[in-house]
Amino acid sequence: MPTALFAWRRTPPPFLIGGAEVTQQLLAEEFAAAGWRTVYLGSHQAPWDQTPQIAQVRGFLDQHDTAYEESQEELRYTWHGMDCVAVPQQRITSAVRSMLSQVRPDVVFTSQEGAADIAAHARPTALVAGILHSVSKTGLGVLTGRPHHGLAVSQFVLRRAPRTDGTRLSVLYPPFAPPRPGQHCPERTSAVLMVNPIPAKGADLLHRLVRRMPEQRFTLVEGWWNTADEFAGYPNVTYVPRAYDMSPLYSSHRLLIVPSTVEDAFPRVIIEAALYGTPSIATDRGGIPEALGNAGITLSAEAGVEEWVEALRAADHHILGEEARQRATAFTRPRLPALERLGIYPAANASSTCSSRSVHQCSSASSAVNRSSKEKSPRS
Repeated sequence: MPTALFAWRRTPPPFLIGGAEVTQQLLAEEFAAAGWRTVYLGSHQAPWDQTPQIAQVRGFLDQHDTAYEESQEELRYTWHGMDCVAVPQQRITSAVRSMLSQVRPDVVFTSQEGAADIAAHARPTALVAGILHSVSKTGLGVLTGRPHHGLAVSQFVLRRAPRTDGTRLSVLYPPFAPPRPGQHCPERTSAVLMVNPIPAKGADLLHRLVRRMPEQRFTLVEGWWNTADEFAGYPNVTYVPRAYDMSPLYSSHRLLIVPSTVEDAFPRVIIEAALYGTPSIATDRGGIPEALGNAGITLSAEAGVEEWVEALRAADHHILGEEARQRATAFTRPRLPALERLGIYPAANASSTCSSRSVHQCSSASSAVNRSSKEKSPRS
């Protein structure tokens, strides 16, 4: 059985903080669903300050009736077909080494904090793909470890990624899950939604909008940290905690606003909301226009509050929502065929775990087999 290892210093699934966590979880789940053994290594301590999170991890697993084993500060459990492991930060490197020798993965995916070190350790024995989630030092840092592939989540990120000897750079748009068939959606209201209301995402403009439009209801969703106290004094604001399932929020609001002041790579929220027929009004920073396409409203990052008020009042969410939904549907297609074309994903029926001498040959051989199959089947 071929094996994929996802290894990084953030929490393993299903503990989601932002877009990077969601993107990697969905990609890992796709490998598991395709018949791969999928191992996901992370930490139950935050990589930026070692804040302990093990109690929250235990509590979530208990709440969802998910069995786990705990030994010497290591948690092991299964989630959506993935073998998940959470260890302290100081044990990530040793855990990676152990998995490389015992699990012998065909491919290793890594990203974000400390990913360069993980990539450098894995490169001699496995095919390594670094996911470039942003253009920040953290997002692009994995390239220092010279992974075989650097997977940019947008054309914008690809343009900003430094060229590195031995690393092939490509775009792999993030995976998205389509709405579940027959899923009940609440009645859509006139409220406007914003996710992650912090300064970098446009909180200053948001405050001005909330004050300027007292008749407009705003729903704010906790993101990287809780900013509820900053908006507690507004009668037209509802602040909700971070949600694992965002579908009720996306489907019940007429618009999503993304007033980011930073160069976002490819905001997941734009596509996620669009899948539920909710269009976005967003700034033109970074990869935001790439995610928005022509199915939304783009405003200059320098646009003032009056321009935002005008856009909010004039937006026809019925027409824009249907356009956004149609465009977003294309992003729900599987990502494994794209990885196959890049030589990263050997087909599941290829020989089992590739050795350090044959991993590239295994990928190439499986790609050749699939090219041959496509030539025989005009519908492939």
